[in-house]
Amino acid sequence: MNPMGVAGSEGTGPRHPLGPARGDVAAIAHACFGFEAEFTAELRCIPMAVRRKLDLAGVKLKLVHWNGLTAAERQLLLAWPDRPAAVAELRLWLLARTAQQAAGVAGTLPIASQESWQQQQETPPSVSTACLEQGVLLSNPTWAGLSELQRFALVKLSQGGHEHRNLPLALAEFGVTSGVAAS
Repeated sequence: MNPMGVAGSEGTGPRHPLGPARGDVAAIAHACFGFEAEFTAELRCIPMAVRRKLDLAGVKLKLVHWNGLTAAERQLLLAWPDRPAAVAELRLWLLARTAQQAAGVAGTLPIASQESWQQQQETPPSVSTACLEQGVLLSNPTWAGLSELQRFALVKLSQGGHEHRNLPLALAEFGVTSGVAAS
């Protein structure tokens, strides 16, 4: 066992900050959404909660890297706190851990700062457009009332080239069904 308590990852870098943050929004930052249920039971794909932490850490983790982690390590990433110091540790741990994989070290990206999903004031145009295509008018006050993780998910599900298959499910799960646009 390594210092993080994860079998099969001895010597893989910095120690995991023990336990998730308590209180406020910490619980949602470690949860999978209902619309992700088809692949989150085994964590075979990267859940939105982990994808957000990767953006915060500035790490480009490919699916091959994710699948190269043990089930315990994937659970660890889901539970990893998202406080700034913990996210910095996450970056170091992932870069060290993926350096041991056949796919090579994960890539790095600019650390997310002032991204559209981090802004509460105004619904991003891409999200508004994708929601309107689903018949939902997402108001700025509704956007502001969502958690950062929910906003992150809507931004990712609204990106160009995305089939928007899970967008209506996410909108319903987040309670964003009022304000339906007239057809």
